[in-house]
Amino acid sequence: MVKLSVIVPFYNVQQYASDTLRSLRANAREDVEFVLVDDCSRDETPDILARAERELPGAVYVRRERNGGLATARNTGIDRARGEYLTFLDGDDWLEPGYYPRLLAAIEELGCDFLRTDHVQCTGRSRTIHRVPHGRRGVVLDPREAILPADRSTSVDYPYAWAGVYHRRLVDRGLLHFTDGLRTAEDRPWIWKLHREADSFAVVGLLGVRYRRGVASSLTQIGDVRQLDFLRAFDQVVAETARDAEASRLLPKAVRTYCAIIAHHLGSIERFEPAVARKLKSLSAAALRRMPQDVLDEALDSMDVQRATRLRRLRRRPIAPGAAA
Repeated sequence: MVKLSVIVPFYNVQQYASDTLRSLRANAREDVEFVLVDDCSRDETPDILARAERELPGAVYVRRERNGGLATARNTGIDRARGEYLTFLDGDDWLEPGYYPRLLAAIEELGCDFLRTDHVQCTGRSRTIHRVPHGRRGVVLDPREAILPADRSTSVDYPYAWAGVYHRRLVDRGLLHFTDGLRTAEDRPWIWKLHREADSFAVVGLLGVRYRRGVASSLTQIGDVRQLDFLRAFDQVVAETARDAEASRLLPKAVRTYCAIIAHHLGSIERFEPAVARKLKSLSAAALRRMPQDVLDEALDSMDVQRATRLRRLRRRPIAPGAAA
């Protein structure tokens, strides 16, 4: 029986894939499988993964014929996974030796639907610990109650799929798959759905994942149109939360977070290609008009003057044809 399935999407990461695979080997055991999903890479990544399928214990190699992005690649892995528990790792990150056995022991002891963990961010030679923004540790909790308060960073603002482990019953309930085709912010609707609809979760202080930042090929470093998928992602968060039985309680958090993300992108707009920057402004203006306006007014009133002023100005901006959809 497979106890844990580790889903690892790869796309054009030949310079990092070997490090990732070595760290998986240091976490291998008989009841762990590694689902290695190549998202139609154009470099040497497929050859590296084909070799890993032969040499890495528990490796299952899946080659996608078309590039679908991180969300779709993760879904491909979920559909192939056989484990009682599932977790994720990105193809340019790595793990501490023996991390997965500790992760499994933690969720089995607590018996919850999903577990969230801290991680170490690695930028060049710099190492920074990032913690789940939730104070209570090692206690089973209602994930819905970890969404609020609206004006503070909470568990839904820590969306990293690889920072945790998830029971298969979440797959069976349709809660673990990502929105197909999202190229960025794919984990935002996903983490909100988990916190709204799962029954239980917990936070533990394990530090086994090493998250590599500053990778030149990462979408977080590229200012092209794929970055604008954050608008689709947060439109989904707001729409799904608006249908929730507790929409009046939860929507302020969803809208305020959406506003903060828009303001963040506008604040670094120079990193976008000129045409994309113009589209960012137009689509963001349309997004502000789509939000529940009374909730938006409250969100803007609660933000600092600089961001609120920028968003109010954008809200008044004329919307280009086709941007309102």
